[in-house]
Amino acid sequence: MNLAIWLTLAVYLVIMIGIGVYCRKLSSGVSEFVLGNRGIGAWFTAFAYGTSYFSAVIFVGYAGKFGWSYGVASTWIGMGNAVIGSLMPWLILGKRTRIMTKHLDSKTMPDYFEKRYFSHTLKTAAAVIIFLFLIPYTASVYNGLSRLFEKGFGIPYKYCIIGMAVFTAIYVIIGGYKATAMNDFVQGVFMLVGIVAVVLAVLDQHGGLTSSINAMGEIPTDSGETGLFNSILGPDPINLLGVVILTSLGTWGLPQMVQKFYAIKDDRAVKIGTIVSTVFAVIVAGGCYFLGGFGRLFVEKDAAGSPVGGFDAIVPAMMETLPDILFGIVIVLVLSASMSTLSSLVLTSSSTLTLDLVKPIMKEKMDEKKQVLIMRIFIAVFLTVSVVLAIFTLDNPQTIISTLMSISWGALAGAFLAPFMYGLFWKGVTKAAVWASFICGVGITVVHMCLYTLKIGDLDLPMTIGKLSLASPINAGAFAMLLGLVVVPLVSLITPKPDKEKVEKVFECYQKQEVKE
Repeated sequence: MNLAIWLTLAVYLVIMIGIGVYCRKLSSGVSEFVLGNRGIGAWFTAFAYGTSYFSAVIFVGYAGKFGWSYGVASTWIGMGNAVIGSLMPWLILGKRTRIMTKHLDSKTMPDYFEKRYFSHTLKTAAAVIIFLFLIPYTASVYNGLSRLFEKGFGIPYKYCIIGMAVFTAIYVIIGGYKATAMNDFVQGVFMLVGIVAVVLAVLDQHGGLTSSINAMGEIPTDSGETGLFNSILGPDPINLLGVVILTSLGTWGLPQMVQKFYAIKDDRAVKIGTIVSTVFAVIVAGGCYFLGGFGRLFVEKDAAGSPVGGFDAIVPAMMETLPDILFGIVIVLVLSASMSTLSSLVLTSSSTLTLDLVKPIMKEKMDEKKQVLIMRIFIAVFLTVSVVLAIFTLDNPQTIISTLMSISWGALAGAFLAPFMYGLFWKGVTKAAVWASFICGVGITVVHMCLYTLKIGDLDLPMTIGKLSLASPINAGAFAMLLGLVVVPLVSLITPKPDKEKVEKVFECYQKQEVKE
């Protein structure tokens, strides 16, 4: 690598730290540190949403694995992310989330569950779920970035992880949410420019778009069929749908995603942010999966039909052929995506632990200065734990990037999506229904992980039903999310109704908004 690339990285990291220092005085209180005092504009929020959504997990892990499995049809995952994962939640959840969470003065998702459903135990349970299941997602973010750094710079994997954690910790601990949002905007610009440049450069190596698509069509599937890896729906549309659901619908229930709506400034910002976020997703997610769809042109398969070096090595292998300057762009692109996602994860986890677990059990009242201090300490703790997990998973073949992310998204969105969304619209959701959703989301994920990923008990389990893979943590996560959407209304209809007067006070915020408008 030439000196110019090292200098680019150095300047990039200095900018990140500089923004953190600049925002330090703006993040002294709890609301400022966690939500930017609910005054973040449309562009910053939209980029924060997009960069938290798409990280090295997408670019390296998912793009490589699903591009290999589905060919060019994997682009549908990116389009699903743009429409279902970005456009629809902004349209359906954005405005109502901002209004209700401000009315309830809730700063975190567990806090929302407590004040919306009048249950402190729900708050505690949600906080524990968030802490436990954000850790594997964080490990997957480290994993994706570190593989590219190791490939391009020869830096050992564990040192890449440690370095990334340290830089992220510095600017998040110093500047809080406002620094994260400003950094996300800068990082988002890098991602937009980088993905376009890389896609064009990679396709050019096989004669351009048309020649590359034709070449994909000549590659046979495991059954010997040709013409499927360049087809519209690919060789396995059923399992492709499961990926679309997990990676798109999941954003509706992930705490680090929906909390972006807590912090947005006003309704006008929501409208502008809807457009910006969707366009960002089309370019970044669509570009990543489209790029990954050509992985078979760059990586050979082994005797078992899997890519040589594993799924996580596909995109790094594609990048090896790029000129130094373009590889440098890729490094900055993936670094941008990963650090933005990581900062969102650690801020969400630390604020949840502090405000929803520690503060309620403290005998003495915690002032705002002490709360912010404890959040900063938890950021460091959370990063340390996830670094250890990421290093531990290096040599474990069961912990590829897509598996770690699927476990995290399946549990979190499976537990939270339905009660969070229904709670914004329907007065009849009961506390029992929320518990049922928590149990289903976490239970399905944990049981599936034990049976199929960790293989505890070594049972002789069926792996497929037709073409549907039962062993896939992605399909398990997608099922958990969809099940919650059915379980919550059913349980709500047969369990004791919530206090009508209390619920009316929760929903009066929408009436006030209508009068104001």
